[in-house]
Amino acid sequence: MMRYVFTSLTAVAIVVLSLTILTTPEREVEASSETYRQLNLFGDVFAKIREDYVEEVDDAALIEAAINGMLASLDPHSSYLNPKNYQGMKVQTRGKFGGLGIEVTMENGLVKVVTPIDDTPAAKAGVQAGDYITHLDGEPVLGLSLSEAVERMRGEVDTDIAITIRRENVKEPIEITVTRAVITVQSVRGRLLDDDIAYVRISSFTEQTDNGLRKSVGELKEQAGDDFKGLVLDLRNNPGGLLDQAIAVSDAFLQKGEIVSTRGRDPNDAQRYNATSDDIVDGKPIVVLINGGSASASEIVAGALQDHGRAVILGTKSFGKGSVQTIVPLQGDGAMRMTTARYFTPSGISIQAKGITPDIEVRQSRLEILEPEGRRSEADLRNHLSNGTELDSDGKADAADGEDKGMQDYQLLRAKDLLRGVSLFAKKGF
Repeated sequence: MMRYVFTSLTAVAIVVLSLTILTTPEREVEASSETYRQLNLFGDVFAKIREDYVEEVDDAALIEAAINGMLASLDPHSSYLNPKNYQGMKVQTRGKFGGLGIEVTMENGLVKVVTPIDDTPAAKAGVQAGDYITHLDGEPVLGLSLSEAVERMRGEVDTDIAITIRRENVKEPIEITVTRAVITVQSVRGRLLDDDIAYVRISSFTEQTDNGLRKSVGELKEQAGDDFKGLVLDLRNNPGGLLDQAIAVSDAFLQKGEIVSTRGRDPNDAQRYNATSDDIVDGKPIVVLINGGSASASEIVAGALQDHGRAVILGTKSFGKGSVQTIVPLQGDGAMRMTTARYFTPSGISIQAKGITPDIEVRQSRLEILEPEGRRSEADLRNHLSNGTELDSDGKADAADGEDKGMQDYQLLRAKDLLRGVSLFAKKGF
């Protein structure tokens, strides 16, 4: 039976389960009797609804709702996946799925956006991490399970859905119309900054993330050549994904030591994952960017690199999802997503509901150029004295950081400056 680690029941089956429970050891009979009574209570309610509810109801729908309620009562990340949702989940982990392009959780009865996925309809429409979705096509979300809300947001490609959003520091609700599309996630993107600093963004952890990271970093190192100074790893607004990919990404930068441990209810089930001798950036400095939309697998990577002193974590505190979910296939082609463990960073700290605190806190800001264009300098004065250096014929001496002139990402600018400073210090031998 295949299980993904992320991190139909009838009345007859209930009676059989109850009878099985009664065969437990004597010291457990009292507790078992109480369980038996509660299961009988469930059977009574189920039968009464079937007989007397104002409208005829579907037995399978009732059972599914009961299972959903049981799992949803445990924590925000446990749920039942009907066959359609289960297939959708498997497609999503492969990096291609249909919908709006948002990662969500349930909080206080509302759907909370963990993050919009890069270059998806939701991101383009202006949905932001931390938004609360209160209505879908005018219908309130309150009262729906997370699975039900997600199901309503899914639909045929090129169809519209109106979502109503509550946003922090915005008084009035925000109405946004999003057109559904096939979401193809390229989880790893990279480019060079100033021809010598590699910038790699991981938007989610899918089956292809580790391979994509290694390929992207290899290409950027080759482009930079001997001038390669380091890496900015951008995990902002990354909602997480597959545990094994988070471990592989961490391992790509660590030579040894523990990456993460998971601990469930049974102490004997604890697992530890250790790094192998490999560093794809050859020991060059790394800055990892995180924010409130960085969750789960992102926090595993940030926590591992932070605890081992392998990277400087820059940005704002992460989301704080420190639990592991296991997908267990069930009868009828459905599955249940159940929280089975907490994960701990190498230093033994659980970040559940706490998050990763960055080494350097930098809030995102909008940059504004205060110095006016065209201000006169010594070079503008008539008959100014030459500095004795001629410009290259191709104008390279005048080449400023053209990309940075238009760059508005303050956190990325700070990360780039930090890497450049570290490289300068190393070069000068401080």
